[in-house]
Amino acid sequence: MRVLILGGTTEARRLAELLHDTPGLTLTSSLAGRVASPRMPPGEVRIGGFGGAEGLAAWLREHRVDVLIDATHPFAGTISFHAARAAATAHVALLALRRPGWVPVAGDDWHDAGSLEEAARLLPALGRRVFLTTGRMGLAAFAALDDLWFLVRSVDAPEAPRPARMEVLLDRGPFTLDGERELLRRHRVDVVVTKDSGGAATAPKLTAAREAGLPVLVVRRPPVPEGVPVVTGPEEAARWVGELSHGRGFPAGG
Repeated sequence: MRVLILGGTTEARRLAELLHDTPGLTLTSSLAGRVASPRMPPGEVRIGGFGGAEGLAAWLREHRVDVLIDATHPFAGTISFHAARAAATAHVALLALRRPGWVPVAGDDWHDAGSLEEAARLLPALGRRVFLTTGRMGLAAFAALDDLWFLVRSVDAPEAPRPARMEVLLDRGPFTLDGERELLRRHRVDVVVTKDSGGAATAPKLTAAREAGLPVLVVRRPPVPEGVPVVTGPEEAARWVGELSHGRGFPAGG
């Protein structure tokens, strides 16, 4: 069985660890190449795009892939729809691995946004000193907000267009609650903006914001393509692959 993992996430690396060295299984992980120094999973790794759904379908056929697992970031929406089209074209079994989203608890002051652009429209009414944790690729949506000050945290340095009044913090999770408390205090943050990425690595900022009584602007996730089965953990995905290898579950192509 040949498996391709569309990765770049903690869950994708964990799944690669679970499947690596499985007898009878050939594993490849694909990374988009947007991070300068990614954390590499075990096994064979390819870096870069495929050239859309058609390119991915051609790659699946050429390498005789049986199983495609979309374990990309919850906000990497385009590649997920390319994966669905490519899997259908190449007759390959497809599974989406998505970590659970965050859920507000008592004391949270969350505000919902359907996109980064909507978040930028709502933001001026919520605060003036912004802790922006939506990643460097989405800064253009906030570039015109000259009256606000932004603390931007990302793995790699952001490029233009970006907000004029901005301090950049280059860092990679997991983050601690004490660290997030101190960050909000030191920079006098009065509003937090985040995507609903889910997971534990970056969740402490939500607790710190709740303790400080700060509003949090949460950008909703794009949907998983209709008809694609979804699991929420690497262990569940590994079991799904194991069932396929024993002739159960969804029929594999190749």
